Amino acid sequence: MCGITGWVAWERDPGAQQPAVEAMTQTMACRGPDAGGIWYGGNVALGHRRLAVIDPVGGTQPMVVEEEGRVAAVISYSGEVYDFPQLRDRLRSLGHRFHTRSDTEVVLRSYLEWGDDFVRHLTGMFAFALWDVRSQKLLLVRDRLGIKPLYYYPTADGVLFGSEPKAILAHPEARARLSSDGLRELMTWVNTPGHAIFEGMFQVRPGHTVHVSRGKITETPYWKLEARPHDDDLDTTVSRVRDLLRTAVAGQTVADVPLCSLLSGGLDSSSVATFAAEALRTRAEPLNCFSVGFSRGGPDPAARGSALVDDADYAAELAGHIGAAHKDIVLDAKLLSDPTTRAAVLRARDLPQGLADMDTSLYLLFKAIRQHSTVALSGEGADELFGGYPWFHDEDATRAQTFPWMYMRGAGAPPGPSFLDPALPRRLSLDEYRADRYAEAVADVPVLAGEPEQERRMRTVSHLFLTRFLPMLLERKDRMSMAVGLEVRVPYCDHALVEYVFNVPWSMKTFDGREKSLLRAAVASDLPEAVLTRKKAPYPTISDPDYDHMLKGRLGDLMDDPAAPVRALMDERSASEAFNTVQKASPEELRFLRVGFESLIKINDWMRDYRVELTE
Repeated sequence: MCGITGWVAWERDPGAQQPAVEAMTQTMACRGPDAGGIWYGGNVALGHRRLAVIDPVGGTQPMVVEEEGRVAAVISYSGEVYDFPQLRDRLRSLGHRFHTRSDTEVVLRSYLEWGDDFVRHLTGMFAFALWDVRSQKLLLVRDRLGIKPLYYYPTADGVLFGSEPKAILAHPEARARLSSDGLRELMTWVNTPGHAIFEGMFQVRPGHTVHVSRGKITETPYWKLEARPHDDDLDTTVSRVRDLLRTAVAGQTVADVPLCSLLSGGLDSSSVATFAAEALRTRAEPLNCFSVGFSRGGPDPAARGSALVDDADYAAELAGHIGAAHKDIVLDAKLLSDPTTRAAVLRARDLPQGLADMDTSLYLLFKAIRQHSTVALSGEGADELFGGYPWFHDEDATRAQTFPWMYMRGAGAPPGPSFLDPALPRRLSLDEYRADRYAEAVADVPVLAGEPEQERRMRTVSHLFLTRFLPMLLERKDRMSMAVGLEVRVPYCDHALVEYVFNVPWSMKTFDGREKSLLRAAVASDLPEAVLTRKKAPYPTISDPDYDHMLKGRLGDLMDDPAAPVRALMDERSASEAFNTVQKASPEELRFLRVGFESLIKINDWMRDYRVELTE
């Protein structure tokens, strides 16, 4: 896993402006702490920072491949292609010779063999830039589900690109501007594919390739979810899901560095850990598992201690069942409140979007894991794929003409006090923007002829979660992990598994009336009964009043600062009323309001640290 960046300039030589390229590359050092390099070639510069996972000695980048003694193509690559050994054998049979054991060289030679169609041969998570010296063309490629990020920023005579916005913004020609559409994305959480919040910047969409040639930038899809008839009966479907998941997990345990598994003791992570332990056992390698929890806080010393949320007992039981070593990472309010840590989390995200303290705790969890492992397996994607969220099982939410996760029962007013200008939603036409993005998302859903209305509706819901909701979580996971040089793999996002389960009828996914019935049946013989039947639990959050006291202090500092950048979006009267409400709130009410006023603090810090210019 790595960080990539670069610059194509058709009218200039980026090599003549090396400080700019070096600054862009240096921003990716957190993603690649092991090594770095830059390749210059006329109108292009490719930068790379490496986290060595496969072939630590031979996988140096940017990597060059030659034909008849001449450089044919160069790549700056981030990610893992899990089936690279099989691909390498196939390419060898076609006459290719390899000089490394890395998957990077396999990707390069796949391009030489199959041209632009090569990406269809790759299975894994990846984002990379490939420069074809022969045709003077740049390819920006992102994996099918969007597990690894990739951004680009067209310029007057070319394009800047990077794994994260910070790499692009390090170039003097890129500006951190926020337009009305950027504000709309921030305030609605619709997560429009390709949108990057910053004005003039874009994301390569999942399953797409961006072609950059002189005077032309085009984006083309190479993969998307398709609607197909499902002819397997229930028993066959259950068996097929188990085989696909087991194969995906086993394939993702390949690494030349220490590997572990995240373990909450829930169905999703327990299934991954179980199959990972099985795969490693065949190689006589142990599996280490890690969980996160919080020490109890409060004024009563008797209430303090090392007790964790309920995850700990279930995780320990699963670890014992599969013979894995298990470690709890215990966090407290002091750790989550640390200003340096909070600044690092914002820097990792590049944006003020997030899940309050859950982002910080995830960062700290990954930072602790990185002391033991370089690669971790995680359960992201299971809820979206198998229907684990409550919204899937709320008929009103699935029938609402909006994204299910935005549906609210009763009055539509957002919970808690608002510090922002109450006229802002109307001025930005947020309701219309949200409705337009929802209509676009629904229009993208593949249709199966003759499908019953209920099945068609649930196919739509599944598609919305897989293409709009899951990418938000994958982005969060990538940023928090790569900020500390940890590679996190997500077996539930294996595209073969996703393609199969997406087309399983909803009635079969919920055949026994519970959430994730199909997944539970698929792993029934592998998990302890207590873990198998455990009710779904959310990611844990801190409940220490010391943490909320810290937030109130930060909020007070913001309100006392007339130069706070976020004040451009605030209404003074509304903000004052909201602040008074927060000041009087009980500890329980504060936890409920936390996401709202922590978001305000993040937006202010982001606008200040990134020197964001409002262009609305």
